[in-house]
Order: sequence, then C-alpha cells, then structure tokens
Amino acid sequence: MILRASGLLFDSDGVLVDSDDAVQEVWSRWAEHWGLDPDVVVPQVHGTPSRRTVARLVAAPHRSEALTMIDRMELEQADRVRAMPGAATLLRSLPPGTWAIVTSGTGALARARLAAAGLPTPTALVTADDVERGKPDPEPYLTAAGLLGERPADCLVFEDSAAGIAAARAAGVGHLVGVSKTDLSAPGAGVDAFVPDLRHVVVAGAEVRIVQEPVGG
Repeated sequence: MILRASGLLFDSDGVLVDSDDAVQEVWSRWAEHWGLDPDVVVPQVHGTPSRRTVARLVAAPHRSEALTMIDRMELEQADRVRAMPGAATLLRSLPPGTWAIVTSGTGALARARLAAAGLPTPTALVTADDVERGKPDPEPYLTAAGLLGERPADCLVFEDSAAGIAAARAAGVGHLVGVSKTDLSAPGAGVDAFVPDLRHVVVAGAEVRIVQEPVGG
C-alpha cells in the first residue's frame, strides 16, 4: 500500500517508545496508594493525559497531590523505556520539519523517554503541556499540523490507542496508520492501514509505503 502525505505525525508511547512495563508498574503503585484497583486503573491511562485520568479517578480535594505524584513517578521511571522496532531508523530517515510527535505525556516526560530510547526529538513536539484539551480531542493533532505548516488533510498519523485514533479522525487528517502489538486492522478500528511496528513503513518523499516484510532496525 502507498499513501501520500506531506506531514507525518507520530504518537510516542506504543508507536515510537515502548513504555508498557514502566506504565504498568508506576500506575499500579499509584493506584494502590490511592486505594484504587490497578486492574481497573491501568487500562484507562493509555493515550490520554495524566491530568484527565486523575480527574476521573480522584476526588477534587486530592487531585493536585495525586497528579503531582503520578507525574513525578513516571518521570523517575523514564529511563526504563526502549525504542519500538524500526522507530530510530524511520525517524532518522525523515527530513527535519516534515514530522512531529504528538503525545499525551508531559513535556518533561516525553523528552526524557525519547532520550532514554535513543530517539531524536523534533522541533515540532506537542505534549500535554501545549494544549488545553488532550486526546481524544483533536486539538493536539491540529496543533502539530499547524507547527509543520500543513493542512491536517495533508498529514498522516501513526497511532496505537483508541483515544489517539479518535483525536486524529476528529482533526481531519488525511491518513491514519495503526501501529500496535495487537491487530488494529479489523473493521471499525478507524485506521487506513495497520502495521505491527515501524519496520513495515518506508518513507520516500511524500510517499509512505506500507510493506509486508520488515526493513531497518
């Protein structure tokens, strides 16, 4: 499959950075501290800003303390992440100014995880600190497209979460590629193509090729 786009927008966790183990451990410990069931909490955290998750789970008088706590805990574990397969090779092949990262993490956490994973940080980095409304709202992807000077319709998004897919679709992006360890190719998933990781993506100019056999590292 060949898709065309002049701007590429990447989610970070689950697409570029494998943070699953760190997220599982940190949010489980946080949940236990606040008397919550980790098995209920952890599935809710992926793809949305921590402030939204905390607001949903913790009563108003304690939200500020709970948010400060989880943001600190995540940052302390940032060095436990690693790059997803193919992420480094693909990002380093892209010309500066043609791609952005759009993450629900804070700016400090996003930069720390990218550094720990050995991945480049683009000039166009949109984090939870840069928007009022995080995913699934379209604001993060609209902001990223604007930073690249592109129309959303001319951009292609790489996403792995339901919240991120909803945000990209609401922003009106031209194409959406699902990247996940689990299959997002089923009807109704909301993606135009699916790859298990970025080794199955080759970018040549404005052409984004989805290939069956993995390439790169």
